[in-house]
Amino acid sequence: MQLDKLRDKTVDQLFEAILQLKTLEECYQFFDDLCTVNEVQSMAQRLEVARMLRKGHTYNQIEQETGASTATISRVKRCLNYGTDGYSLILDRLQR
Repeated sequence: MQLDKLRDKTVDQLFEAILQLKTLEECYQFFDDLCTVNEVQSMAQRLEVARMLRKGHTYNQIEQETGASTATISRVKRCLNYGTDGYSLILDRLQR
């Protein structure tokens, strides 16, 4: 399975820690300690690219609005089409 490459004790601990966060402020605090500003912004950008792709935006529109490279857009599109449905899972939940 594709997810097996990720699975390990330390990754489990990280995900369990994230699941303990209850507010946006707690997320900001934890991710500020955990990641660089650029890393967090890159993850946020990829999520926005996924949202825009699902809504049918063109690569050009996504590039202009998010600043994402075509390589990033292509990677996200590949994950949407052939990945483990992680983007779809979270985007569906955020839509509710």
